[in-house]
Amino acid sequence: MDNQSQPNCPSWHDDVRRVAQGIRRRVLEHTVKNNGGYLSQACSSAEMLATLYLKVMNVGPVERPLVPPPFPGVPGPNNPNSFTGAIFNGPKAPHLDRFILSPAQYALVVYAALIELGRMDPEGLNQFNKDGSTVEMIGAEHSPGMEVMTGSLGQGLSQAAGIAMARKLRGETGRVWVFMSDGELQSGQNWEALQAMSHHKLDNMGIYVDVNKQQCDGPICSVMNMDPLAERLASFGARVIEVNGHDLDALAAPAELERDGRPLVVLADTDPCAGMPILQSRIPKLHYVRFVNEDERNRYQAFLADFCG
Repeated sequence: MDNQSQPNCPSWHDDVRRVAQGIRRRVLEHTVKNNGGYLSQACSSAEMLATLYLKVMNVGPVERPLVPPPFPGVPGPNNPNSFTGAIFNGPKAPHLDRFILSPAQYALVVYAALIELGRMDPEGLNQFNKDGSTVEMIGAEHSPGMEVMTGSLGQGLSQAAGIAMARKLRGETGRVWVFMSDGELQSGQNWEALQAMSHHKLDNMGIYVDVNKQQCDGPICSVMNMDPLAERLASFGARVIEVNGHDLDALAAPAELERDGRPLVVLADTDPCAGMPILQSRIPKLHYVRFVNEDERNRYQAFLADFCG
């Protein structure tokens, strides 16, 4: 009998909602404290990341919340101490899934998620963007929850496809899950990757795209329109599912589909102000919140007090 069948037993939905709310709260706290943060990304992706970790992905456990170790230096043959942030996603094994964060500016949101999931010690967030820390503002391969350096936007999917190809050749059953932002699909490298994924029938790949329709220069439709996005992705051989990015069942359902030889792409339509209506006054400048004056910061401080209450 699963926990959804037992009376008075919380379902996975309750866990996801708790984690999603915690993600928003922690990123808001960080933003108020540090006079800056990626708030809209937390609002749009909170349910998606929580659902991925708690329902979709089969990642290994960690024994206890981990404190991020200091920066060990760049990877290379002469640096035996280098490591990746994949340790926060548990051990690697042929049957376990792998997670790739493609838009590295979502790092703060992922850190908040890892804390809420009991994978990272809350102390880790105090190291954010400090010299010698692995808790970087723009995540790198050593940052908590990250496995590869995704470099400029648009490089994460290609690396994930390479990992998926290697896993397929080895006969591993675990899948590779990629979290992307919609603006990344303006980069041509992703479309080359999609062609390769389709050609090699990498149906061990699942891609969740945060379609919040915003990027640093404004609305995506005004910077470089990509519509009809679903049709374009399908024409490159992807199996495309469009969902409401704040509907938990809709987010989880595509991962349950039987694999059919195509890479799965879930386009999650999201609201970059979800859970934080105070952000609506900043539209369309949502990419990064830095308060223009102390009065604005005080308004967010008051909103945080109500949010936590």
